[in-house]
Parts: sequence; structure tokens; C-alpha cells
Amino acid sequence: MKKYIVLTTFSLLLTLSGSCQSKSNELNESAAAIAQKEVPVKVASVNGLEKAYFASGCFWCVEAVYESVKGVKESISGYSGGHTENPTYESSNTGRTGHAEAVEIIYDPKVVSFSDLVAVYFGSQRVTQVNGQGPDNGSQYRSIIFYQDDAQKKIIDDKIMLLEKDLGAGKVAAQVMPFQKFWEGEGYHQDYEKLHPSQSYIRNVSVPRLNKFKAKFSQLLKEDGAH
Repeated sequence: MKKYIVLTTFSLLLTLSGSCQSKSNELNESAAAIAQKEVPVKVASVNGLEKAYFASGCFWCVEAVYESVKGVKESISGYSGGHTENPTYESSNTGRTGHAEAVEIIYDPKVVSFSDLVAVYFGSQRVTQVNGQGPDNGSQYRSIIFYQDDAQKKIIDDKIMLLEKDLGAGKVAAQVMPFQKFWEGEGYHQDYEKLHPSQSYIRNVSVPRLNKFKAKFSQLLKEDGAH
């Protein structure tokens, strides 16, 4: 009897967990559908530098990839794409805020174009993986590429069309969303790959992803020591 109660309780917990996850996914899908109708926010350039926003799995990985690209002055980890104010790492990881781990890229358009940044984005991920990248799974790790105007959206749409032509029956998983707001992440997440080279996730996931990208995009890389 005791074993039966334990198994029944465990089954109930699994059912409830699945139910909560299902409701969370439905909420995120509904919020994403609403967001698609929003007018994109155009971020003003400062001292000739512009900003772009991407989500593609763990922000530690994405930040490190973009930091290696010439023309990128700064890559900042944070959250975007959701429906709540002031998201945190803890709240976004519940999957209920709608936010994904994202990066803000501050770049010099005279050195690297938005089109180049889009190529970096798709060239440094598994383009067909839904709700995650590599071992990181969940809506908070989903791929989102944000646009700030029609010109950027066309660049993104054209790239996706080419990718899907090559994929055949495959579909690019990234959501294409009008940019609304970026919430900067906690300080301990910034430059994480650079500051924690011996951490196991960095060694086993971030660095291999970065090195794979570098091998494919050597023409876009900063010279050693460049910032």
C-alpha cells in the first residue's frame, strides 16, 4: 500500500508538472503572438554605435561568440522577449515570464553590418532546435532574433528563406520578433565565459561552441588582443 501511495503521488507530481509546463508554454505562445503585432522599438545610435538583440540558448555562450567579432564593442547578457517587468535569472528560468536569455550587442556599423551579425547568429547555433540550444532546453533558452525596423526584418527573413531552402524539409526554429525592451542581467553573468574559463559548463559547452563558430567565420574575427 505504501509503495502504491508513493507511486501515485509521484505520478500526480509528474502530471501536475507537465500541466504547469503546458500552461507556461501556452502563455508564452500567446504572449509571443501578441508581441508580433507590436511596433518595433528603434534604439538610437550613440557616438556612431548601434545595438542589436539576439537570443540563442545560454547567454554565456552567445555573449562569448559576439565578443569575438570585429566591430562589436560590447556584448551584454540579459533578458528579452517576455511579458513581465524586471525579469531575473530565477524568474525567467521558471519559463513563466516569457523572457529568453538574450544579449545586447553594441557594434560599429562601419566595421560590421547588421547582416553580418545575423549571419553570426544563425552560423553559431543549431538552427532547427526548438526551445533551446545544445543541452539547454526550455522556453527561456529558445532562439529569438529581434528586429527594430522593416529593413532589419527583411534581412532576417531573407536569411531564413535561404537557410530553409538548404534545409529542405527542415524549419528554422528561431522566432522573429519586433524588439521592445532589453533587461540587463545580473552582474555575475557578464563576461562569464571570459572570467570563468575553468568552470565545467564553460569548458564543455561554451568553449566548444565558440571554437566551432570561429572555425567557420575566421574572416569576421577580431585580431588576438583586440577589443
